[in-house]
Amino acid sequence: MAFASTFLGWLMARRVLRPLGDMTATVRRITADQLDRRLAASGPADELKELADTFDGLLDRLEAAFTAQRRFVANASHELRTPLTLQQAMIEVALADPEIDVASLRAVLERLLAAGQQQERLIAALLTLARGQQGAHRRELFDLAAITEQAVGQRGDRGLRVESELRPAPGSGDRDLVERLVGNLLDNAVRHNVRGGWITVATGVTAGYPTLCVSNSGPVIPPGQVGTLLKPFQRLEGGRRATGEGAGLGLSIVAAIVEAHHGTLEARALAEGGLEVTVVLGVAAGGGRFDGRQ
Repeated sequence: MAFASTFLGWLMARRVLRPLGDMTATVRRITADQLDRRLAASGPADELKELADTFDGLLDRLEAAFTAQRRFVANASHELRTPLTLQQAMIEVALADPEIDVASLRAVLERLLAAGQQQERLIAALLTLARGQQGAHRRELFDLAAITEQAVGQRGDRGLRVESELRPAPGSGDRDLVERLVGNLLDNAVRHNVRGGWITVATGVTAGYPTLCVSNSGPVIPPGQVGTLLKPFQRLEGGRRATGEGAGLGLSIVAAIVEAHHGTLEARALAEGGLEVTVVLGVAAGGGRFDGRQ
């Protein structure tokens, strides 16, 4: 009976542990270049299948993250290569002209300086995006209404009708990132507006958490394309192409900063044209976090 029990136990253990062996072999074959492999466990809904499904979900998220990273690196390389190519072309043309005068040379240098400033703004935007994706490590108290009032005053009207309703909105977090968030939203509202258009800015408190809403007039945005504006280097079809400030990083930086502060972001296309962006920063002045359900 002892030998029979041992033999039967060995058979049962081998049968039960065989799926683990198959899962281990599959995991060993998964690399960074082969994230499309899945365990795809079948059989009864037991603990092993639950483990396999959880691991497949993890692989889905890793594959999406790797794909987004590769796309971001490719887009960033392209955005940085374009002004460099332009600068090299301007220098070569200037050197190839034996009769170039001081005025023409000065014009070339001014264009080179402008291109360098655009690259500087693009690199600063990339660094801010990376910093926002790493999370907010600094915690200090701030009033979102005061930050917004200062940002509105710095930008002036710029030929647009600006209406503000700034109610106190205390919160805590990385003040520098929050200032960049507000500045990007206002710059986006100004840049993608129309002549004689309008901008409305409002701050307040949602369930105890600081809230900012920026609306602006502008061209009509298809509702299906609003989500793409929150991704890096994404522009609407037909939009002007530029580098630096117009590189398609403004709203993606806003989204990263909101995520770093455990908040929520909602972008909505207006029927008459333009965009409305509502941000709830998920860290209140007392340190509580917003869970999106309050």
